[in-house]
Amino acid sequence: MNGLLINGMWDAGHGPVLNSISPHDGQIFWTGNEASAAQVEAAVEAAAGAFADWAFTPAEDRLAIVNRFAELVDERRSQLADLISLEVGKARWDAAGEVGSMVGKAALSAKAYRERAGLTDNGQLRVEHRPLGVLVVLGPFNFPGHLANGHIMPALLAGNTIVFKPSEQAPAFGEAMVELWALAGAPAGVINLVQGGATVGNALVNNSAVRGVLFTGGVAAGRAIHRSLAGRPEVQLALELGGNNPLIAFNVGDREEAARIIVRSAFVSAGQRCTCARRLITNDQALVDRVVQITRELTVGDPLATDQPFMGPVISAPAARAVVAAQERLVADGGIVLQPASQPSGDSAYVSPSVIDVTTVTHRPDEEVFGPLLQVIMVDSIDDAIAEANDTAFGLVAGLVSHDAALWDYVRPRLRAGIVNWNKPTVGASGAAPFGGIGISGNHRPAGYAASDYCSFPVASLMAPDVKDDGPLHGADHERKA
Repeated sequence: MNGLLINGMWDAGHGPVLNSISPHDGQIFWTGNEASAAQVEAAVEAAAGAFADWAFTPAEDRLAIVNRFAELVDERRSQLADLISLEVGKARWDAAGEVGSMVGKAALSAKAYRERAGLTDNGQLRVEHRPLGVLVVLGPFNFPGHLANGHIMPALLAGNTIVFKPSEQAPAFGEAMVELWALAGAPAGVINLVQGGATVGNALVNNSAVRGVLFTGGVAAGRAIHRSLAGRPEVQLALELGGNNPLIAFNVGDREEAARIIVRSAFVSAGQRCTCARRLITNDQALVDRVVQITRELTVGDPLATDQPFMGPVISAPAARAVVAAQERLVADGGIVLQPASQPSGDSAYVSPSVIDVTTVTHRPDEEVFGPLLQVIMVDSIDDAIAEANDTAFGLVAGLVSHDAALWDYVRPRLRAGIVNWNKPTVGASGAAPFGGIGISGNHRPAGYAASDYCSFPVASLMAPDVKDDGPLHGADHERKA
């Protein structure tokens, strides 16, 4: 293998050098080359050429390949989890959970496809779903397997062909994943792999043969893709972006359990989940004190250490510096550090988790700090808490921690987010439910169980095989009456 798979053939990229740097030790983990413009074009052409045969392949045969892929992932759980940990720094226990989610996605995708994109036919009305064509999948670094897989499986089941570009920070895992699709029996051209950064991504998005772009990542990149596709309604666009996610804690009952829910919400995966809680909104100072104490006790270290840490490094040294810089900006505006983020050195991707009280900060930046930083906002009433929670242009996840069921019934319909959890970490999402947000968190194309919705289009057919021919206007009259 040499990084690219085009029309069933592995090849090296012909573009600039691409290195994947391990965040644990700063060493080159994988090296190769980006795809050239010609190779990007060849990958799209291969997907377009394979589309007709794949679209007419029986759905059960497509499902068999998806299931075989899941079996191969399952057989290689340990190696794949190690690869995630080494390449992106995720703690080994966390990486193993991601691989498990990839396996489980096969059955969920099949069930969703049958229920949401199946065939109905009563003899007079037939509704079927057809694939769109060539879909581009642009994967993120934080879940290099699970989130990309969440697009790829539904797209293949629906009969689409794919050009997949992993994050330029996770090319090795992208290569390993596509190798398993080839081993699972995906025909040549059905899934193609190109490597690279923004230049390669832009070339894919702007290719005239592409019929869909499925993207998981940051708001800036999502907006750039959206702008690129302006005036091209023929291209399906599914954007799953970030969040400035609020977690309200009121009348918590068991403070210890509540604090642990909050800490997990904020700091799992080193705060590098789009669903991580970024803002704790509460009236309970004792709860905040306990959150700070637990945060101080969190272990941060080698993601593959035998004595597993709670979290490993963030994706890169610049990402670690960004967390510290965000903390410094909040302090300059009046924030009070309760637990400081610290970076061992400027070239280290390790950063300790931070808790900062921003109650007195007048103009809080509405941004996603993609790392382990939790802002605390103290309020007097639940209505004030709801107003604070909704004071964002994002709308991915929100949550309530409370023992009061009546309070949950009051808060739930008033929180503006695509996912709203009660007494669960904000990072908890069900594969059997839609996943996505509103506002600048996405464009109303939910992933998760509803991913099949954006991988096909419905075709409605009215059928009247026994219509009596009463003249040339018969059909038109019936159309007008209908």
